[in-house]
Formats: sequence, structure tokens, C-alpha cells
Amino acid sequence: MTRILFLALLFSSYAMAGVEMAQTEMPETAKSKAHQENADVSHGAIKMARVFFVEPLDGATVPGTFKVKMGVEGMTLTPAGKKVNDVTAGHYHLIVDGKSLPKGQPIPANATNIHYGKAQTEAELTLAPGDHTLTLQFADGAHRSFGEKFSQTIKIHVKK
Repeated sequence: MTRILFLALLFSSYAMAGVEMAQTEMPETAKSKAHQENADVSHGAIKMARVFFVEPLDGATVPGTFKVKMGVEGMTLTPAGKKVNDVTAGHYHLIVDGKSLPKGQPIPANATNIHYGKAQTEAELTLAPGDHTLTLQFADGAHRSFGEKFSQTIKIHVKK
């Protein structure tokens, strides 16, 4: 019995060392795929997590410059570059007139995809008059999208 226990411990030690080594030696595309698969792990807290707009609300009419308040439940808000591979931590991105990005896809930084990498929960936004959509997207410390489940899209009208 002792010999079997010893062999089991020895095997698990080698297996764990191999997993750690494989993770550190993966190319970027494999790391992104591994992150995506890791994000599929069902944790009770993650299943209940959600990302949402505190303000403005869906259908709101807003002035040209307005405040956006962002909320998250069931996940930890952390700055970009921190907890990069933690599937329970991340920060906000605001996508103007666009849609949620697939899980694991890096979110570009441009006029349409606004990063809040300092873990901001509020921002001031200026938009041209007319109808717009705002998509709040939660992403990990490396700006990889957590997918549609961790996003919310609302419609707003910017008055003249």
C-alpha cells in the first residue's frame, strides 16, 4: 500500500511539473487557446457573474458628452497587466457602435474600442448626435475578451 501511495505521489508530481512547463513554453496562439479553454471552467461564481451598465440605461437620451458608469458582479475588477490568466478577474472595455468580441480574442485599442485598463468604473464619453449602441465588454489582464456572456449592449440616443 505504501509503495502504491508513493508511486501515485511521484506520478502526480511529474504530471504537475509537466503542466507548469507546458504552460510557460506555449506560443502566444496556444496560450490564447488555453486561456479560452480555462475560461470555460464552470465555477459557481462565474456562472452567476454579469457585466452591466449602471448608467446610461438602455434607450436613454443623453447629451453629447455624458457619464458612463460600469458594473460587474461575480468577478474581480483588476487593472490590465494584473492577474493576466485569472478567469475571474479583469477590466472593462467600451465598444461604440460595435458588438461583443468572441471569448479569448484580444480587444483592439482604437476609437471604437475604448480600454479602461486602470480598472475605472466611470468615464466621460462624447458622441455625435444620433443613435448609437454601447457594448460593455469585460476582458482579462491581457485584454482578451471573456466573450458575449460577459458583455452588455444598450442603445442610446445622443441629442443635438
